[in-house]
Amino acid sequence: MTQEKQEGNWMQLLTEEDIGFIKRFILASGSLKELAGIYDISYPTVRLRLDRLIEKIKVFDAFEKASKFELLIRSFYAEGKIDITTFNTLLETHKKEMETQK
Repeated sequence: MTQEKQEGNWMQLLTEEDIGFIKRFILASGSLKELAGIYDISYPTVRLRLDRLIEKIKVFDAFEKASKFELLIRSFYAEGKIDITTFNTLLETHKKEMETQK
């Protein structure tokens, strides 16, 4: 797989909401203050949203060979949608399930 194809895979895994946020971020020339105004939320909230999106993309890059389910739960954890206990339980259960299918 070429470098270009690998770098593009993470975009296919983003939600419509993530893509919309990225589009607005670019149109705001990367200004988090302007983005906060567009969304009518505080600067720290926009910063948190961006930080979580960055972590989600890092997860997609770091675990590109993982199953879709594993990527999904890793992205939920990166976004703060699930806690560490739930994440670990789901991931461990998934790994055991994958091992029994081999």
